[in-house]
Formats: sequence, structure tokens, C-alpha cells
Amino acid sequence: MGGWSPQARLAGCLDVNSEQQCLNRHLTLCNCTQKPQSSKTADATVPSATRNSRDADYETLSWYLAGDATPKESSPFIGSSDAEKGQQYDGKNMALFEDEMDTSPMVSSLLSSLANYSNLPQGSKEHEEAENNEEQRKKPIKAPQMGTLMGVYLPCLQNIFGVILFLRMTWLVGIGGVLGVFTIVFMCCSTTMLTAISMSAIATNGVVPAGGSYYMISRSLGPEFGGAVGICFYLGTTFAGAMYILGCIEILLIYIVPQAAIFKLEGLEGPEAEAALLNNMRIYGTCVLTLMSIVVFVGVKYVNKLALVFLACVILSILAVYAGVIQTAIQPPDFPICILGNRTLVRKGFDVCAKTVEKENGTFTTKLWRIFCDSELLNATCDEYFMNNNVTEIQGIPGITSGILAENLFGNYMEKGMIIEKRGLPSVALQDDPFTNTNSYVLSDITTFFTLLVGIYFPSVTGIMAGSNRSGDLQDAQKSIPIGTILAITTTSLVYMSSVVLFGACIEGVVLRDKFGEAVNGNLVIGTLAWPSPWVIVIGSFFSTCGAGLQSLTGAPRLLQAISRDGIIPFLRVFGHGKANGEPTWALLLTACICEIGIIIASLDSVAPILSMFFLMCYMFVNLACAVQTLLRTPNWRPRFKFYHWALSFLGMSLCLSLMFICSWYYAIVAMGIAGCIYKYIEFCGAEKEWGDGIRGLSLSAARFALMRLEEGPPHIKNWRPQLFVLVSVDGEQNVEQPRLFSLTNQMKAGKGLTIVGTALEGTFLDNYDQAQRAEQSLRKLMETEKVKGFCKVVVSSNIRDATSHLIQATGLGGLRHNTVLVSWPPNWKQSENHQTWRNFIELVRETTTAHLALLVAKNISAYPSNGERFTEGHIDVWWIVHDGGMLMLLPFLLRQHKVWRKCKMRIFTVAQMDDNSIQMKKDLTTFLYHLRIDAAVEVVEMQESDISAYTYEKTLMMEQRSQILKQMHLTKTEREREIQSITDVSRGSIRRKNPASAAAQPSLNEEKPGVSSERSEEEVSSNVRRMHTALKLNEVIVKKSKEAKLVLLNMPGPPRNRTGEENYMEFLEVLTEGLNRVLLVRGGGQEVITIYS
Repeated sequence: MGGWSPQARLAGCLDVNSEQQCLNRHLTLCNCTQKPQSSKTADATVPSATRNSRDADYETLSWYLAGDATPKESSPFIGSSDAEKGQQYDGKNMALFEDEMDTSPMVSSLLSSLANYSNLPQGSKEHEEAENNEEQRKKPIKAPQMGTLMGVYLPCLQNIFGVILFLRMTWLVGIGGVLGVFTIVFMCCSTTMLTAISMSAIATNGVVPAGGSYYMISRSLGPEFGGAVGICFYLGTTFAGAMYILGCIEILLIYIVPQAAIFKLEGLEGPEAEAALLNNMRIYGTCVLTLMSIVVFVGVKYVNKLALVFLACVILSILAVYAGVIQTAIQPPDFPICILGNRTLVRKGFDVCAKTVEKENGTFTTKLWRIFCDSELLNATCDEYFMNNNVTEIQGIPGITSGILAENLFGNYMEKGMIIEKRGLPSVALQDDPFTNTNSYVLSDITTFFTLLVGIYFPSVTGIMAGSNRSGDLQDAQKSIPIGTILAITTTSLVYMSSVVLFGACIEGVVLRDKFGEAVNGNLVIGTLAWPSPWVIVIGSFFSTCGAGLQSLTGAPRLLQAISRDGIIPFLRVFGHGKANGEPTWALLLTACICEIGIIIASLDSVAPILSMFFLMCYMFVNLACAVQTLLRTPNWRPRFKFYHWALSFLGMSLCLSLMFICSWYYAIVAMGIAGCIYKYIEFCGAEKEWGDGIRGLSLSAARFALMRLEEGPPHIKNWRPQLFVLVSVDGEQNVEQPRLFSLTNQMKAGKGLTIVGTALEGTFLDNYDQAQRAEQSLRKLMETEKVKGFCKVVVSSNIRDATSHLIQATGLGGLRHNTVLVSWPPNWKQSENHQTWRNFIELVRETTTAHLALLVAKNISAYPSNGERFTEGHIDVWWIVHDGGMLMLLPFLLRQHKVWRKCKMRIFTVAQMDDNSIQMKKDLTTFLYHLRIDAAVEVVEMQESDISAYTYEKTLMMEQRSQILKQMHLTKTEREREIQSITDVSRGSIRRKNPASAAAQPSLNEEKPGVSSERSEEEVSSNVRRMHTALKLNEVIVKKSKEAKLVLLNMPGPPRNRTGEENYMEFLEVLTEGLNRVLLVRGGGQEVITIYS
């Protein structure tokens, strides 16, 4: 059975002799009478028996295997196409799992999908194939066949070796010295090596599509970091293109065809000569940039086909340098340097390095004499320094055995305009000697210092992402990327380090410091060391820089296109479009425009530090991504590359950050500012993406740590703030019925602390899951509209009462729980069909009291202001009747922090009884508010004792009647009338005894009948009368003082301890707040929430 097909093995036939019998038997068991649509691969020439066997195989496979052959990033394993989900599973071997077959594929389907997975890069390969004709596009795409050498190692070499090695490496050694530049090289190469280790760990943690560092960082650190660093990497790649183009133009105009310069340099000195050179670079650079952009636009395939040619130029040039080093040990090349005193002369306009020559028994002046003197005569007037110093000729390439290394060990930093001088030669210069003939000396064109050299050199070690960018082209990316990248960095590091030592050991110091080779007849300095001819280096470096520029203009637009198509930066979405074949036309146009900025700068030494910033930031976040993933130990973090450690990643990140500020602190700040702005833009305006990034895991770990700290004990009074649980109700369409509660929440919280919004649905969870989801979406949408920052929760239960109780009990996690409940006053509670509403409300009050939670009840919530309204004047009145822990003091203070209530003034009223000293009460309250640092006006209201009025008794009677009517809803009509009459009789009898005069004024409807039972005792009726009297008196005072107030806050009395009188509780609260527009009833949670101490 080992040679059978997967279909036959899957059928589980262990007792048959042939595979065909197994398949046929399975088809019989399945009763498969209809065959799926025949495969297009069927051929009429195939024998019938074979064709039938293949059809049976296809039937079995199509009935068994389910799954999507194209893995999705969000769910790479589970999920089938619509057609596959429509298929039914009738097999008996897996009958236990037949209900899951529509959502969960079988293992065989999963493995088949993974085996057929092909991940072609979203790069130049598809665009090249898209340019072919229709017939070629229909050909099956072959699996990637590139190995480590061709797919990773050589592309990394091509990207790392570049213009800096050929144009600036010798100058760096001359200025910084062998030891200083070796330190720079070692530091930069160590940074890239550590970054490569981190990158290898990320790249081998699963399949990495094309996208390079952007994909790795965005999927590891989230869209915010990914977008910010992706844009920085894009800008770095774009400015790298500008640097390569400037290097190409420099080689062209200085070393190949100097006569092609539009702005001539002859006769110009100082700033004028510098300006002419820069203008030449700008004009030719713009032309070359335009030409390269056209080449990239016409077809990437031409660039790809020339890639090997450019790489061959780089390798041959480097080999020529090493060959030249060996040659210097045998026979050094002849590149004489002419030095006047200790000043290096420009080798131009003279052929003999001497003042005079002896010919035919006579002394004649040379061309060098004529440069410094006003005539060729021996008695001519000459430059003072020229007359006082001798002319010396030395070899520019003394050779590796000359011992020049000792002289070049240490740096020689120079100011701009200084003459390059030879150490050890005598020089006679007067202090007042004017500096003349500047065109005759080799001068320093810029002021040099150590950090400048770091910024100029670092671009020469970039390009380590070339392997990860080609991951889709590799046979085994998880094996090739680490090996190829690390080997390439090792190779280039050895080349750079050896070059530093060899240049210092073979080339004279004044030649090393001569950036443009003016002392060696205008030759490229590194070319003077090459064998067999300097032109090998000149031509090779020219084509190398051209190729590198084309590669940058090819890669940068595709990186921008990938970022745009991810949709995380809205204003870049237009650059995700392109030609019909996918060419990023708009992205190429933007890249060319940004690249033109570097061309306008025109100085390679000024552009290099800019792109160093962007690359260093990119590498820093690669290291951060690896470190975060390693420390979080997420289950999905399983790299095949095992030679990594979080400490190495942190070291690499630290080196990157240090190098950024070493190169240029102001460029570093600008680059970080750009990345920070993009980060915040994506955070506020970008699309929401869930990529399973490490920042989410880091947030989870931080949240868990904070929650564990919160569990250590309750918050101190000074840290107490209302952590709100907002309880709302929804209608039949799952829309919120009290949207102004969200406005009040925003005004009270201002984004601080915890806010949880909850609602309850009646029914079963299985039947009402969709309604619960719609309700949650409605809550989230309204929270976003009202700018309420928090969480939402929907609970489904058999009744609203239980669901509300569950919300109050279970909402929150650990120490992150609510301490205050905010609800609205139940509307229309007096209507008979809403009798359950007020019962639920009273139970809510009881439960919050039991749980020691504060309760806020907003009455007339529809009259509360929205977040867009502004009160220009008015008062927030606080009626402090009983002490509740300070909630009544704290809430107005919090509300006045919001712009809606900011202009309102706070007034505090308190009630004094007959035996209280109202003057002392006001004085004490004023002192208390002063210590609380709360600015409010104080007023003490005296409540005069008075007899209970007839109106109070009548109000109580009406309340009793209504309450009992609501309570006895289940009685028959006759029983209801009898019960109501009984209640009326008992109530009126009590009124007569309490207030005979008032009772006599009112006619008695019925005489009391002996033996009539009543549920209401006279004591209970008397208690209700007293409560009603208090409510009426308080309401009268409150309305008189606070009728025009914008908001009234007062203590909320508690519900009755027994349930026999709870029907009247709502009536008491209604009477207490009657005639007021906006009322916030406050009930404390039983703890102090405000203190006078600091």
C-alpha cells in the first residue's frame, strides 16, 4: 500500500489487493452515481481503462479533499471555496467529523494545499512575465529554482558593493587613518551582521512573501511601525538611487570625459569652481535620472538581464584592486607626486616636477616655474612660498613593502580649503605670507571629522535585504536567506577591512587624502592601484553605479506600491495603481521626483548621510522586531534559524541608534520625526489591520502585568476616579435608545480611566447571537461617534433582569473593574405595560448598593447637552443632603473640565433642620470646600417644620392606589375593584386620624366595613405619608432655588429594605425631581472618593 495514491490510502482500504479495487469499493459505499465535471487534462488518446481509473481517482479526490489552495494570511489553513463547501461528505470512515467538513478541511486537503503553494514575489518577475503575450501567460509557472548562491549571495554582494568603495574608500582612509576607518568599518559591519541575524530569524519564521524589511517589520511590529519604517526604507532606497547617479556622473565628468562639462572649471577658484562642479552634476544627473526612469518604465526585464553584467563589473574591479596590491610588492606602478615644500601640487599644466632644468650647459625654467612666477626668466617675480621651498617628487604608490602603513595609521582631519600636506617634509612659510595660487595646490573640499566619515561610509554596507526581497524565487528560502546573507556580509566585511589596511599600506597619504586624484594626473585614486590599468576600475565602477541606480529605481517604486496596496496609509493609495501589467507607474513618477531632490543637492558626501539615517532606522526596527518576538515567546515564534538571541538584537538596535546620532544628530532627529509623524498618521487615520504583530503581544503582556499590580489592593482616595459602567438599552433593531448617555459619559470622563458600555438582550445566546453582534456593533459605532474610549459588552439571558445582574457582576477583569454605574431614568414607568421596567430598576439600585458601587441616574437624559453644545453661563447645583463619600463634590468638578460645562459655575446647597446652626454650617462647608480646592458658592437652606398638608395625603392616596393596581395586575376585574376599594378605605381612615380637619373637608366615598382585610397597615401608610411629605418639601425648595440651573445633582434615597413598599419608591423619586429639567441622582458606593490631603 506504500505505492498507492493518496486517494486510495485515504479511503482506508487495507483488505483489498489493488488500488483500483479500493477506489471502486469506496465509490460503491458512497453511492456516487454522479461524476463531477471532467478534468480538462483528459485526452482522447488515453486508453479507456486508464482514463476510467483516472476519473475514479478524480472523483474520490474531489469528494474527499476540501480546502483553499491559495493560503490567506489571516487564515492560511481553514477555509474552503464556495464550491467546495457545497460538497457533502458521505464517507463512513470519518463519519464522526462529518458535521465539521464544511468549515474544517481534512488533513489530506490541508497537506495538498500546502504542497501546491507557490509564492511568487510581487516584484519584477511578475511584471516581466506580464509583458509576454497571452499564450506565454497561459503556460504553467515553474516552481522557483534559485539556490543560495544565485538567489541570495550574489544579489547581496551586488547591493553591498557600490559607489563608496570605488570613489570614497581611499579618501576615507587618508582622512580618518587606518585605525579610525577600520573602527568605522568594524562598527558598521557589526551592525549589519547583527541585523542579518535578526532578519534571518524573522525570515525563517514562516513563509515571507516579497516585500523585504517592510513585510517583516509590519507583520512583526504592526502596521504603524511597518508603515513608518517602510516609508523610511523607501526614502532610503530612493536617495540611494540619487547617490548612485551622482557617483556615476562624478566618474563620467572627472575621470572619463572631463571636457563634457557644461560649466567649465578652468580659471575658477574656490566657491566658483565648486558651484560649477555642482551645477554640472545637477544637469547631467537630471538627464541620467530621466533616462533611467524611462528604461525602468519601458521594461524591467532589461534591467534584470543586465544585473549579472553589472555584478561582473563589480567583482572584476575588486579583483583588479587585489591584483594591483600584489603587483606593488613586485613592481610598484609609476605615479609620481610633485610636492612644493610640504604642499601637494595639482598635476596639471607641467610635465617636470622641478623649478629649473639643466640643458646644454644652461639653466632653463620649467612650466612649473611659469605657474608661480610672472615670467619664464630666472629673475622673474615669483610666489614667496615657491621661492623659499624646494620641489620634491615622490611616488604616489610606494607599494605594500614600503612601510607607508605606519604613516597612514592615524587620521588627518582638515578644514575646508586647507592644503593637503606631506608629513615629514620641511616647509618654510612666513606668517604673513598671502595664500596665492590656490588652483595649483590640492585642497580639501569639505571640513572633515569622524562622524562625517561614518555617515559617508555606512551606505557601503547597506543592501543586506536583497535576499529577503527575493524570498519567492528561492527553492528553500528558510535555508538560503540566513546562509546567503551572512556569507555575503562576511565576504564584504573582509573585503572592506582588508581594503582599509591595504590602501594604507600601499598608497601615499597625500594621494589618499586627494579625493579626486588631482595629484596623480586626474586619475581615480583606487584606479592607480588596480592592475593592469586604472581604466579597469573606472569603467567597472561606472557600470556598477549605473546598475545600482537602475536597481534602486526598480525596487523603490515596488516597495511603495506594496505599502500602498496594504492600504495602511490612505493618501498613498493612488500609488498602488499602475499599468495593466502591474508596473507601478505612479510610484515610479514619485520616486523620480524624490530622487531629483538628491540630484539637486548634487554632493555625494551630503546625500550619503541622508540615506544612512533611513537605512539605520530600518535596521534598528528589524532588530527590535526580533527582540520583541523573542522576549514575548509567542507560540508562533518558531524560527528555523536558531543562532539568534534577544541580547544580540538589542545590541544591534543600540548600534543602529548610536550610529544614527554619530552620523548626524540633526538628520537623525528629522528621520525619527518623519517616522513618528507617519506612525501617528497611521494610528489615527490608517486602516485597521490585524497581522498578529508583536506589539499586540507586548500590549497584552503589559496589560497583564498592570492588572496583576492592580490586584494588590484598592486604589487610594487620591487616585480614585469614576470607572464607569454605562448601562443602556436597545430597541428591536439593536439601536441604542439613550444616545445622550454616551455624551454625558464623554463629558464626565474626558478619555481618562475605564469606561465599559453594556446592554442586555432577552432570549438564548444560540438564537440571538446575530442580534448580540449587531448590538455590539451599534455600541461601538456610537462610542466612536461620541468619542467615548472604552469597551462594550452585550449579554444575552432568559430575562433582562438576570442579564443586567450578570453585567454588573462579571464585567471587568481583575483590578480593572467599574466602581460606578451610570443609567438613565426608566421612561414611561407609570404605564401598565412597563411595570417590569421599574422593578428591574429598583433591583439594579439594590444590587449596586450590595456591590458597593456608586450609582448615577440621569433623569430626562434627552435634555442633556451633546458634545457639540456649549453653555456660556449658568450653574451646576449640588444638593448635599447626606454624605455619600464626596461623589457630589467630585462629579461637578469633572464635568467642568469638559468644554460643554466649563463656563458653568458650581453652587452647593445643604439642608439645615430646626436644631442646626445654619450660620456655622455655612462657615464649615466653605472651609471644607477651600481645603478640597473646589471653587463653589455655598448656601444653607433651612427646612421649617410644618404640618402635613391635605395635598400630601391626597398624593399619598393616589400613589397607594396606583401601586396596588400595578401590583394586582394578575387579579380579575371584580377582584381588582374590591382590592382598590379596600385600599382606599384604609388610607382614608388613616388620613382622618392624622388630620381630622383635612379629612372632614373631603367627602368619604365609602364607609369602613368591619372585617375587610387589607395588605397595607396603618403604620405603613403613615410611613408613606411622611416620605411623601419630605419629597414634596424638598422638591419645593429645590425648584425654588435651582429651577434655572443647567444641571441639578442630589442624593438619591435608597430603596425600601423590604419589598412590600418598593412600589412607592419610584413615586417618591418622581415627586422629588418634579419640575426640574436635568437631574443627576447620585448614590455613593460606601467609600470616600475625595480628600483634603495632598
